[in-house]
Amino acid sequence: MKEIHKIDAQDKAVGRVASQAAMLLMGKDKTTYQKHLAPSVRVQVVNASKTYIPLRKMIGKLFHHHTGHPGGHKPKTMAHIAATKGKSELIRKAIYGMLPKNKLRAVMLKNLTITE
Repeated sequence: MKEIHKIDAQDKAVGRVASQAAMLLMGKDKTTYQKHLAPSVRVQVVNASKTYIPLRKMIGKLFHHHTGHPGGHKPKTMAHIAATKGKSELIRKAIYGMLPKNKLRAVMLKNLTITE
């Protein structure tokens, strides 16, 4: 049976919510933490659309993507991603960057649920 954690993101900064969720997904809140094992835990982030993002960050922060072709650099602002995919995608990207860069990252992200 997987343990379920709920995080209310209302009026909180995206990074604060993401770091809390990443710690739970990695299992660092447990005394039985082992870095080579993914814990049996589920994390639910609710009220993702009500998170707080400062205006300077919405305009100034860029997410980079490259298609692999010459001239294929496609930067997008945080405001553009929030408008097209919603704030839940911003939280997912933040959590993705905070998880370990190995095969466990995909396993841990499957245990994440974000609702608007």
